[in-house]
Amino acid sequence: MRKLLPLVLILAGCVTVPPRAAAPAYAWATFDGTAITGSGASGLADRARGRALTIEDPARIASITRLVVALGVMRLVEQGRLDLDRDVSDYLGWTLRNPAFPDRPITLRLLLSHRSSLKDDIEYWAIPLGTTMQQALANPAAFDSAHPPGSRFRYANLGFPVIASVMEKASGERFDRLMERLVLRPLGLDACFNWTTCSDAAIARAAVLYAPDGTVLRDDLRGRRPECPVLGPPACDLAAYRLGDNGALFSPQGGLRISVRDLARVGQLLLNRGRPLLDEASFRTMTGSAWSYDGSNGETEGGFYCAYGLAVQLLPRLVPGCRDDLFGGRAMIGHAGDAYGLRSGLWIDAGTGTGIAFFATGNGEDPPRGRRSAYRAIEEELVGRLGR
Repeated sequence: MRKLLPLVLILAGCVTVPPRAAAPAYAWATFDGTAITGSGASGLADRARGRALTIEDPARIASITRLVVALGVMRLVEQGRLDLDRDVSDYLGWTLRNPAFPDRPITLRLLLSHRSSLKDDIEYWAIPLGTTMQQALANPAAFDSAHPPGSRFRYANLGFPVIASVMEKASGERFDRLMERLVLRPLGLDACFNWTTCSDAAIARAAVLYAPDGTVLRDDLRGRRPECPVLGPPACDLAAYRLGDNGALFSPQGGLRISVRDLARVGQLLLNRGRPLLDEASFRTMTGSAWSYDGSNGETEGGFYCAYGLAVQLLPRLVPGCRDDLFGGRAMIGHAGDAYGLRSGLWIDAGTGTGIAFFATGNGEDPPRGRRSAYRAIEEELVGRLGR
């Protein structure tokens, strides 16, 4: 009788069973400076409802988010509201310093290029409504005590909540709404941070993120916006939020929800050297090398990060210790993403005027590794759609 009890409970609706494990789903699109030139998709966006994934379906795109955030930063720089080389303490209203190097200011340029000396040894994704960035960064564990700002590359998600706080202080607008005004709406994107400004149609098409066993990890929206779009109580009151207090709320390090089709539009902006959003000088600033690995000046994470601009990866760096040659020797710029079982990429080849955007869901924490690079097999497979 004891063995039958779980089945009875399941039939009675008392136990939630995760959907059966399935192969990763993926969507991709190739493009040139004016149009999508090829696309495809496989698998389900929503396993429980049997909804097929398409290039129109938005997903939490992970670290490609920060490239889009950098576009917003550069717009504010062009407007004279931000300076890449000014001490961010001047914007925040409190002093941000690595305790081990109190005389070394931290700037937006250092934050965008992962050279700020911040590190991810505190829970950057778990700074809830009601907690401030100042409180979170009072923890010395947030800083690299061995290397001063500007001296070393260390990929740090934590820097982007600081950037978002600076953007709010400089603009007087909440980060998600500011990004909609500066970047998403001008490019005609139905994209958003933590689902706040996406259309109802985009909400209905949300791609659910799953663990390999079918457990839901993120965004099982069922056609409804989250009651609280930030980390906080279920009935959170954002009206009481003070701008600049907590730039982590809308996940500026990874929380952009965007479809492959709209991601391709961001790629077209890069192919067109920032036009129509940025000046040529701003584009060159973003995509120029702020750091290149020389064998000892940074952490490459197994040869994955070897050259970096302002929230832009530069591939490949063909030196010992680097395994970032995802495209077989082709010079590419863009960004990769990895979170909640999703792997994503946005890459352009300025030489041929072509690019590719993609994401794949349901990969788990450690999907099969690629054969020719530090990237994963699913990423190597998908970039093959770009051709020559």
